[in-house]
Amino acid sequence: MANPQAPKTEPPTPPHYHDLDTVLAAAWDILADGASNRSAPAHTPTFATMGTEGRPRLRTIVLRGFDAVLMQLHFHTDQRSTKITELQANPQAGLHIYDPDRKVQLQVSGRARLHRDDVVSATAWAQSQPMSRMTYQVTEPPGSVIDDPLRAIQDPAVNDGGLENFMVVVLQIEALEWLFLDARGHRRARFTRDGEAWSGTWLVP
Repeated sequence: MANPQAPKTEPPTPPHYHDLDTVLAAAWDILADGASNRSAPAHTPTFATMGTEGRPRLRTIVLRGFDAVLMQLHFHTDQRSTKITELQANPQAGLHIYDPDRKVQLQVSGRARLHRDDVVSATAWAQSQPMSRMTYQVTEPPGSVIDDPLRAIQDPAVNDGGLENFMVVVLQIEALEWLFLDARGHRRARFTRDGEAWSGTWLVP
């Protein structure tokens, strides 16, 4: 029989606990996993913009791509949505992720670029599934008041099944904050980009 008074075995200290370079590599791994793994917490992060009325706006998006070379995140949206109006007025935006298994919070900030009727959006549309394309077939802009939910759906044959409403948002990553929660002591760090190089510093958790 196990001794109930025996001390609990602590999990091994992760490599990123004391090393900033490893922290940054782990952050990129979380983003890459979110773009490719539908079950990953980073697949559905929270995206933040500044509303046109001066209030912050938050919504869940689906992370569709992460380019580790260009340091860009991609997601799809309806070009009529309020987030596009907000990004046109102020392209600065943020993204928040919490991974409960890794006990890591990521806050990513950068400048958004909007792609419609170009190579980026055409490629993304060609790779989209029919179920995803249905999202862009609504007749009214997202958030419009309607008296019947069915009124918002149109014939998929119209406008190539929603293509004219489809847009890709690319967030150029400029900075990120990492917070690792651990009983031995939390770790927090901030990274900023200068050209192609990243510099990091530890912060008080």
